[in-house]
Amino acid sequence: MDTNLQKYLALIYTVECGSFTKAAEMLHYSQSGISRMIHDLETEWKIQLLERSHGKVSLTSDGLQLFPQMKTLCTEYEKLQMQVDELNGLQTGLIRIGAFSSVATHWLPNIIHAFQQDYPNISYEILVGDYAEIETWIQEGRVDCGFLHLPVRSSLETIFLEQDEIVAVLPPNHPLAEKEKLSVADLCHDPFMLLERGDKSEVSLLFEQYHVTPNICFTTWDDYAVMSMVESGLGISATPRLILTRMPYRIVIKELDPPAYRSICLGIKSRKSASLAVKRFLDYLDCRHADTPSCTAGSISY
Repeated sequence: MDTNLQKYLALIYTVECGSFTKAAEMLHYSQSGISRMIHDLETEWKIQLLERSHGKVSLTSDGLQLFPQMKTLCTEYEKLQMQVDELNGLQTGLIRIGAFSSVATHWLPNIIHAFQQDYPNISYEILVGDYAEIETWIQEGRVDCGFLHLPVRSSLETIFLEQDEIVAVLPPNHPLAEKEKLSVADLCHDPFMLLERGDKSEVSLLFEQYHVTPNICFTTWDDYAVMSMVESGLGISATPRLILTRMPYRIVIKELDPPAYRSICLGIKSRKSASLAVKRFLDYLDCRHADTPSCTAGSISY
């Protein structure tokens, strides 16, 4: 710290504590050291700053005029030092993220790669689960933040990221493949492969919304298993489009009419109490998506 700032702090603490002894304890100096710094300041400025009487100290009239400016200087220095410490603190750090499979596979690698350009020494821990698991992990502190879909059930803080279109998935040469778009009711006649674990998926909620019942013959959380079974002609399915990114299976993808979406967000228990690394990560995502309030999944770019 600048020598003059040390002297200002010595004076501020002495005035606020009411004695040299208490100020010395607060600043981890000797009592004589505190007294000497204030004396040096008075000598340098040729002004008496303190009245000393019977072990007590108080500001002189000149001291009263200068004291607010000294406090302002020290406060601003502390703010500057805090920012410096924060930047130094980001030399290392850990961000623990909960994500469902499609985000972990198709989004996170690009997000982390771009974030590392500014913060190369941050480490990451990725836990993959379903929405309910991720929400629980956030609430319990197992992860710092996590990807979810809106609305969330708990009082987590959320950052909206993308709308991910839900589409129908058919085997090659399926009769419905001739239609330009499919209704939700169209999906209720064939054996249906449901991608779901635990809580109801967006697809199950979609069937409920339209009051129709699919012929569910297979349920799993493994998207590749569903795609493989559809390719083999064992049934049809519906899934968020993000899951189909770089999909290796020979299947037919059809839009729904009317269209349906899941809203992907990032959830966190408390942004205010998050670590600096996590705050920077959230700020980064905020900036990246501030101008894309309702884009379709896959448009996220880094």
